[in-house]
Amino acid sequence: MSGEWWWVLLLVAVLLIAGITVLLLRGRKPVSHPGAFAADPEDRPIPAVVANPVKVESDTRERITGVCAEMGWAPPLWLETTQEDPGTGQAREAVEKGADVVIVCGGDGTVRAAAQSLVGTRVAMGLVPVGTGNLLVKTLGTPLDVVAATRVALTGDDRAIDVGMVRVDGAEEEHVFLVMAGTGFDAAIMENTPERLKVRVGPLAYVISGLRAMRGRRTRVTLSFDDGPPLRRRTRTVLVGNSGTLLGGLVLMPAATLDDGVLDIVNLAPKGVAGWVAVALRVITRKSRGHERVEHWQAKKIVITADVPQLSQIDGDPIGEVTELQLRVDPGALVVRIPDAAPTSGPNGS
Repeated sequence: MSGEWWWVLLLVAVLLIAGITVLLLRGRKPVSHPGAFAADPEDRPIPAVVANPVKVESDTRERITGVCAEMGWAPPLWLETTQEDPGTGQAREAVEKGADVVIVCGGDGTVRAAAQSLVGTRVAMGLVPVGTGNLLVKTLGTPLDVVAATRVALTGDDRAIDVGMVRVDGAEEEHVFLVMAGTGFDAAIMENTPERLKVRVGPLAYVISGLRAMRGRRTRVTLSFDDGPPLRRRTRTVLVGNSGTLLGGLVLMPAATLDDGVLDIVNLAPKGVAGWVAVALRVITRKSRGHERVEHWQAKKIVITADVPQLSQIDGDPIGEVTELQLRVDPGALVVRIPDAAPTSGPNGS
């Protein structure tokens, strides 16, 4: 009798295992070829490229398009800047056409123009540097290689950064700046650096123009910060920065970061060669206090009023002679794509 029960139990166990196996097989999804998981063309994310045709190499479009295909993105919407529209209209068109990221392929001027339309949209801006300065690119740690930078633009982390807004001589329109705006010596360098010299010698062109501009005289300005009392100062240059890093990695504003909700201000007032030597030492050592020739402040709103019109610049773009600049910070207004391992804070403004 015990032998019969053993066979009955064995039969029940076999039937139970068979039933469970059938249920599992019915519940499994069929294994498909890896290509079956690729998104339909209509479902792929859309990149747009705002490109400065004067500065991009002949194969840049092909290289960026290749990275997009490799990463499973749609072919990029390619929008070239013009002399009349250096990037603002193109970035606006990209947003209107549903771009998931707007890749700016140009120098600091192209980046600033595109940002003018991207502020407040939450559409991320990627950066593929091809200009001379590329100050924002270097601050964020974006690769300088086209292919590597494009990969970051498509797959990097999103970071919300502050932008500066500047109104010139009481005009209604405000202009975006991402790095620095100001008056005096710095603007004279930008104004007097020929484009052909930048093409020939790169960033060294600014050094050559700077040596020529050192001979100028100090002027008087009135500075107002937030709701504080106006300050009278002699100056060679007043700079307002969202980032504090200059060409060559020199840090002019040690406390500046891109997402701290304030703008940094520095007034440089050297007199003669000895004064410039003192200023250079302060910049190299990153000291920010205690010297009459180099003064630092932080504020959310700034007004710079010159006794006589001064050459001025916005992110390196000369804007001519100006009597008054009104500046303010717009916290976290622009989303940028950064490398996955990029630091979130540091003395270089990143």
